[in-house]
Amino acid sequence: MATLSGNEQSRLESRRQELRRTLQTHGFVALGDLASRLDVSESTIRRDLDFLEEQGDARRTHGGVFWTGSPTSMRLFETREDSLWQQKRSIAIAAARLVADNETILLDGGSTTYELARQLVGRPLQVVTNSLPVANLFAASDTADLILIGGYVHGRTGVTIGTLANQVLQSLNVSQAFLSVAGVDSRGFYNSNLLLVETERMMMATADRAVVIADSSKFGRASLSRLCGLGEVHTVVTDQKLSDTWRQRLLDAGPQLISSENEVPIEPVTPS
Repeated sequence: MATLSGNEQSRLESRRQELRRTLQTHGFVALGDLASRLDVSESTIRRDLDFLEEQGDARRTHGGVFWTGSPTSMRLFETREDSLWQQKRSIAIAAARLVADNETILLDGGSTTYELARQLVGRPLQVVTNSLPVANLFAASDTADLILIGGYVHGRTGVTIGTLANQVLQSLNVSQAFLSVAGVDSRGFYNSNLLLVETERMMMATADRAVVIADSSKFGRASLSRLCGLGEVHTVVTDQKLSDTWRQRLLDAGPQLISSENEVPIEPVTPS
C-alpha cells in the first residue's frame, strides 16, 4: 500500500471526520447519500467505512450505514481505549450469534453489553434496555422495536435503576437477558451498585434465559453486591483467556459456557 503524503493524509482524516459527523447526526444514512454528501465515489466511501467498522463506529446493513460509535453527548463507553476492548468485542460477536432475528431480548448497561448492541444494530429485533447509550444505538433503526425502561438514571453509567425500573420490568417478558457483571467468584456473580443488582435480578426474573457476558479479567474477584449464584444463569459468554480452572468451575455449576475463540458451547470434562 502506497504511503500517503502529508496533504493526502490530512484530506483522508478530514473526510473520515466528516463521515463520522454525518453518521453521528443522522444515525442512519444510505450509502449513495454518503458519497453524494462527501462528493466522493462509493468505492471511496466503502474504504472509509471499512476503517470505521474496524473502529466500532459504523455498521453496514442492507440499504445503508448505522452509526454505532459513542453518542455526541453521551461518551460513556470509550471502549477502544480500553486494553480489553478486543476481548470484549470478540465476546460480543459470540453473544450476538445467540440472538435470532425477530427475538425479544433485554440488554443491560456495561461496556461489553454496549459492544453486543453494536453487533445487533440493523437486525430485526425487539430490544428492551435500561441503558441510555444502548437505546441511542437503536433509536435510529427502523428494523428494531425499542423499549426503554424508565427510572432513576445512574449518571456515571447511563443506566436506569430503582423502584420504577423494577416495576416496569415486572410487566415484561423477554427470551434472553444479557447482563454485564463487575466480578465473579466461587459464590457467584457481582456488581458494584446495590440498586443495579436489584434491577438485574428483576431482569433475570423476566427472562426465559439469563446470559452473563464477561471478559476473563472479571473472574476470581468479588464486588459489593452479589447478583446470584454461578448456577442461576443459563449461559456465560467469555473470552479465550479464561483459565481452565474457571472453565471447569462454571461447567460444574451448570451454565452453558461459550468461549469467544470457538463460539460453540464447551462441554464439561468427565473424570476418567
